[in-house]
Amino acid sequence: MNELDVLSVNIWQILISLFNLAILYFLFKKFLFARVKAIVAKRASEVTAEYDKAQKATEEANEIKASWEEKIKTADAKAEEIIQAAVEKADNRSEVMLYESREKAESIVRKAKADAERERAEAQATIKQEIVDVSTALSEKIIGREINMDDHRSLIDSFIDNMGDE
Repeated sequence: MNELDVLSVNIWQILISLFNLAILYFLFKKFLFARVKAIVAKRASEVTAEYDKAQKATEEANEIKASWEEKIKTADAKAEEIIQAAVEKADNRSEVMLYESREKAESIVRKAKADAERERAEAQATIKQEIVDVSTALSEKIIGREINMDDHRSLIDSFIDNMGDE
């Protein structure tokens, strides 16, 4: 029977073990569980606070991002306006420069035409005078006498005018 004693159940040992377990449970509950619950609650509140802080930082970052995106859009629009204004200004300046250069070219052409016309008139007057002088000398030799200068001029002028018409 010795073997059975080892395997037998002793009710008093079970009751004492249960009583010890109950005492340990109440002692842990009184001294340890309260502190553990306080530490767990403190950690939970810290985690919640950190989570709230992270959420707030994320919201602020999103607001800042939206603000910067709006500023970038505004800056892009402003840059586009500045570029458009510069292009318009360059076009206007180009038109003014073209107008001025055309005016200058036309002025040069008008001056050249006026100079050519003046030189032509001077050349005609010089040629006319030389023809008059030559024809006077010729007429004097042919006729043998001196012709009145007024008569001579009228003859030559009519001859030159007839020659210009032909």
